[in-house]
Amino acid sequence: QELTKRIMGSGGMYAYLGTKDIRDAEKRAAGGDEKANVVLNAMAYQVAKEIGAMSAVLSGDVDGIVLTGGIAYSQRIVAGITSRVKFIAPTFVVPGEEELEALAQGAIRVLQGEEEAQLYSNQ
Repeated sequence: QELTKRIMGSGGMYAYLGTKDIRDAEKRAAGGDEKANVVLNAMAYQVAKEIGAMSAVLSGDVDGIVLTGGIAYSQRIVAGITSRVKFIAPTFVVPGEEELEALAQGAIRVLQGEEEAQLYSNQ
């Protein structure tokens, strides 16, 4: 439990910069903190790399890429990711922790005939 707690709560950006707030990291980078700059660039790079890996697993059949969560508030991170993955599929940004709401809104659009449902298989 302690290891899980440390990994989940003390890893990532916090392990490098001592903050979980992307805004703090951006302020530090803008103020000349080279470590913060490197960490933010690495974060965008790593997320883009994972999106590319998932695209490969899907044989490139990707309808869209959704960036969500707290980092989606960061124009810098979003731009760093989008510039690397825009060739895969359109990118949509839904800032905040509203993933379930976004899924529900998509279902409503399908039910109202505004969009067609996408069918996915596990093959």
